[in-house]
Amino acid sequence: AMEKSYVSVFLLLIVISCALAKDAGKKDPKDTTAKPKLPQTLSRGWGDQLIWTQTYEEALFRAKHSQKPLMIIHHLEDCPHSQALKKVFAEHKDIQKLAEKFILLNLVYETTDKNLAPDGQYVPRVLFIDPSLTVRADITGRYSNRLYAYEPSDISLLYSNMQKALKLLKTEL
Repeated sequence: AMEKSYVSVFLLLIVISCALAKDAGKKDPKDTTAKPKLPQTLSRGWGDQLIWTQTYEEALFRAKHSQKPLMIIHHLEDCPHSQALKKVFAEHKDIQKLAEKFILLNLVYETTDKNLAPDGQYVPRVLFIDPSLTVRADITGRYSNRLYAYEPSDISLLYSNMQKALKLLKTEL
């Protein structure tokens, strides 16, 4: 019986230390912004301080009602190309700033909307949708075999494509 109580005390200590560790991680002294924060998991590392939508349906709804373009990033956690693009995207200050003007969604699964795979289902791929809910198939990367793919070295092209998605918007509305 003695052994059993040792075990339960030990387990209790583990639980307590986990809870404390969790708590310590929450308080970020730099974070004084009053912006409502969604759980960081929605960003999946693409920009933790940006507001990300949870589903494609929600993203479409928000794009339409806010009159902001929607930017969708298809990626996979175990794809090295996705990981490499994510790293430069998250560290690119100008992109992170510009991204605030978009409704944002990153997906690790395919939707049933075939318009999001104009030339196939590959990752990473980035598509823009305007507030009239039209997929902007004309905003492409530099690869003819994968029109919406970007490599880390294409980050400035992705940036200018984001600007393009915002510019064309103003002239069309």
